[in-house]
Amino acid sequence: MIVLDVVLAVICLMAVYMGLSVRMVQQYQRGVVFRFGRVLEEVRRPGLQRIVPVADRLTKVNVQIVTMPIPAQEGITRDNVTVRVDAVVYFKVVDPVKAIVNVQDYNFAMSQVAQTSLRSIIGKSELDDLLANREPINQGLEIMLDNPALGWGIQIDRVEIKDVALPESMKRSMARQAEADRERRARIITADGEYQASARLSEAAAIMSATPAALQLRLLQTVVEVAAEKNSTLVLPFPVELLRFLESATESRTGKSAEKEPAAPQAVEQLELPDLDEVLAQPPLEPPTPLEPRRPDTPAA
Repeated sequence: MIVLDVVLAVICLMAVYMGLSVRMVQQYQRGVVFRFGRVLEEVRRPGLQRIVPVADRLTKVNVQIVTMPIPAQEGITRDNVTVRVDAVVYFKVVDPVKAIVNVQDYNFAMSQVAQTSLRSIIGKSELDDLLANREPINQGLEIMLDNPALGWGIQIDRVEIKDVALPESMKRSMARQAEADRERRARIITADGEYQASARLSEAAAIMSATPAALQLRLLQTVVEVAAEKNSTLVLPFPVELLRFLESATESRTGKSAEKEPAAPQAVEQLELPDLDEVLAQPPLEPPTPLEPRRPDTPAA
């Protein structure tokens, strides 16, 4: 009995020892062992790993790619526009020892660095680049995150800007600008079409002027097209020769009226006034002699 009890005790101790000294590391994890507080350089691979009970402490590190959203950061761009930008960072741990020893919480540290870097990159960029040319901005943000991440044993896989929120006033201004640009292009296209149409019409007019019968045929074709539809339109063809006759008659009448010269105005005779000095040099005129009143009893001579 005693031997059996001893064997059972040994088996129990071995089971407890194995339970305390064996650890399982998953495929997506790496193990870092601290022995009496000092880290061992050997990184434990996936599978069953044996450690020294009481002396060793195994810390598991996830080496999967971590998707970390960056909270929206508000800033002013280089062209003085207030925007709100959010992004996402993809990173993974490549050195578990540095990730555990060099930084207290590498997830929180990466989040803070990503936020400050995003605010910095907003101030260095223009609004047009944030909206249409994000690839250089993403690369610049990735470089800014790589500098501290290398010391923490972290590799940045990629950085992407998700959304750029603009103020409502800026959205309205951009909408008006886009509408004005579309209207400008529409006017240019319309003017180009009118120019091409006028050139074609000029060529057609030259051909019809050389062949007068072509204009009559075109008129008859127009009449046929109008008559084919069910409408109440009345078409009265007007002879083109009559128009030409009236035009020639008007030109001949205008030419005859231009040939007639207006009659010369009659000359007005001008009187010459005497010189003022001669008038003053003449003696004054004698006053006329007054007539005596006639008496009634005096006979007439």
